[in-house]
Amino acid sequence: MTTKITRLSEAGAATDIIAEAFGNDAISTWLIPSARDRMPIQRRFFGMYVAHALYHGDVYGIHESGELAGAAIWFTAPFPGIPGEEQAIASFAGENAGRYGVLGQMLVRLHPQVPHHYLNFIALRRGRTGRGLGSLLLEEHHRRLDALKMPAYLEASSEASRRLYLRHGYVDVAEPVRLPDGPVMYPMWRAPAGV
Repeated sequence: MTTKITRLSEAGAATDIIAEAFGNDAISTWLIPSARDRMPIQRRFFGMYVAHALYHGDVYGIHESGELAGAAIWFTAPFPGIPGEEQAIASFAGENAGRYGVLGQMLVRLHPQVPHHYLNFIALRRGRTGRGLGSLLLEEHHRRLDALKMPAYLEASSEASRRLYLRHGYVDVAEPVRLPDGPVMYPMWRAPAGV
């Protein structure tokens, strides 16, 4: 099968992939306990960030045999906040908005204050995992970072994703962080190759 990585110029397809991949993970389940409400709310949330990255970051898509199979969303930190983000989340998340606030505050506290690129989301369509596509997406941006001598930062949302990032040169930069009565996140850092 042939693979190709491109920069995406619209948010819809990448949002669909990210929502499908993360819509029912441990963090989404913590944010929105109601399974009925979870996917519509998370689709709005992820879509907001993908759209913001089209102007203030990089949105990559990996195509396999002509079909979009995955997406990665990167920001150059520091990046501007999303105008009206809190109000937007309150409008679509309703009673769950407070949890988004807790998560957002935690991520701001963890975020390094030195220049870096931030991997906000990386996701593959169901049935496309375990074939190296996520690694190809990471390597595409890592080559750019290495050329710029720029580090990268992310928060792994599971032990499985943490293992993937460890294989790609990331290291733990803090103790794992647990959301209140919720799942664990792993802050990770990658120094550029050769530095």
